[in-house]
Amino acid sequence: MAILLAPMEGLLDFALRDTLTRIGGISLCVSEFIRVTGTLLPERAFRRVVPELDQGGRTPAGVPVRAQLMGSDPVCLADNAARLASLGPAGIDLNFGCPAKVVNRHGGGAALLQDPELLHRIVSAVRRAVPAAMPVSAKMRLGFDDDRQAEVCALAIEAGGADQLVVHARTRAQGYKPPAYWHRIADICQAVRLPVVANGEIWSVQDARDCLRQSGCTDLMLGRGMVADPGLALAILADQGRHGSHETGWAELLPLLGHFWQLVLERIEPRARPGRIKQWLNYLRQRHPEAEQAYQQLRTVNDPRMIEAWLSRQLDPQRVPVLACA
Repeated sequence: MAILLAPMEGLLDFALRDTLTRIGGISLCVSEFIRVTGTLLPERAFRRVVPELDQGGRTPAGVPVRAQLMGSDPVCLADNAARLASLGPAGIDLNFGCPAKVVNRHGGGAALLQDPELLHRIVSAVRRAVPAAMPVSAKMRLGFDDDRQAEVCALAIEAGGADQLVVHARTRAQGYKPPAYWHRIADICQAVRLPVVANGEIWSVQDARDCLRQSGCTDLMLGRGMVADPGLALAILADQGRHGSHETGWAELLPLLGHFWQLVLERIEPRARPGRIKQWLNYLRQRHPEAEQAYQQLRTVNDPRMIEAWLSRQLDPQRVPVLACA
């Protein structure tokens, strides 16, 4: 059983990939999308989104990272995929699922699900452009406004030569509103032969059980559920008999919160730093009462030095905090 960490723009970036993969249970990460809009991007554009390219395409914990491209021009995507492949990612992923209106207006993301023939041309072009040994995968939703072409789109992606398909079990129109329609993934699994990974609305071990049963898949992709409960992947593996039981509690998460903050200080622009740790705490408070208290304490704090002092107190109540530079 493989558990993948989802690509989520503005949330699951390199800092959270680094932090969450240190906990365990994740087999593979997919990066946030790299937007391709008509030009051949310089290497620095790929490294900015996927700094793991400087580490052999893996997080510091050793988990492979597949880099995701998003665009609608098969030739331009192929050219960029070839350059990206030369940098050594753990594969190339194609975004056919982003529901953002600004992306869809420009024909990217889930908008491509309205044109299965174009899906086929994109996957085919990228597959031809990268080494045969490098995996090419795709992530799609069930459709744009409805799911009537879900199987057709999946078949087009398979025919293009994709090695794996992740299906988010909602349409673009359904956004992130519950429920996820996992049974429709089962229909896709019946239509294609390539490996299918189920994704969408998996917040707990029980959700994972239900998703596996309804979708017929053996592999899962976790997104917001893993951000809210960083021990979820390990808990799912334990439930499936693939890992010993282990509870990831607040005491174990605190040092990782500190590690995440250090990454934010190193790589994120100053004005965005407080928002990043508050964003993660906002998810964590769904699972951990201590995170609720922390979120309330920091909710209105925008001075990185105050956040540093708060973290120092949590990690070592006897320690006099050393304030970070703003």
